[in-house]
Amino acid sequence: PRYKCGISKACPEKHFAFKMASGAANVVGPKICVEDNILMSAVKNNVGRGINVALVNGKTGEPLDTKFFDMWGGDVAPFIEFLKSIQDGTIVLMGTYDDGATKLNEEARKLIAELGSTSITNLGFRDNWVFCGGKGIKTKSPFEQHIKNNKDTNKYEGWPEVVEMEGCIPQKQD
Repeated sequence: PRYKCGISKACPEKHFAFKMASGAANVVGPKICVEDNILMSAVKNNVGRGINVALVNGKTGEPLDTKFFDMWGGDVAPFIEFLKSIQDGTIVLMGTYDDGATKLNEEARKLIAELGSTSITNLGFRDNWVFCGGKGIKTKSPFEQHIKNNKDTNKYEGWPEVVEMEGCIPQKQD
């Protein structure tokens, strides 16, 4: 049988299926899928260097927005404004591509930590990272994977391997 987004098992009632992958080096962009809806991918041509973000309504599972923020050559200020604008009850999915950390500052890291991330404080140059959290969840998200950029263990020259993650996000209750 095939489950939503191609995940390995069906999600229980009142949960949203998701699957995501970070980018591969600076070659293949990240991919984010929720409820069988591919929100971001290289094919859709809506991914870019830095941190790729998809926002989903936590009650309905409907996509709200997708954006990417260049954390190598760009400016962190628009990313911080975007993070601050996210409404309570929104599911936030993030995946890195190329380099997602160089321009991150304490404020941006703190805002991402408030969405449930624990790895964001240690995210470094060219690390691969995928994360799914939520605005207003007040707990640490179980949905996060991080691979450090390490020349001794990197799969590609100068980059770690892709990180992939799948799961079932509980629907926000009233």
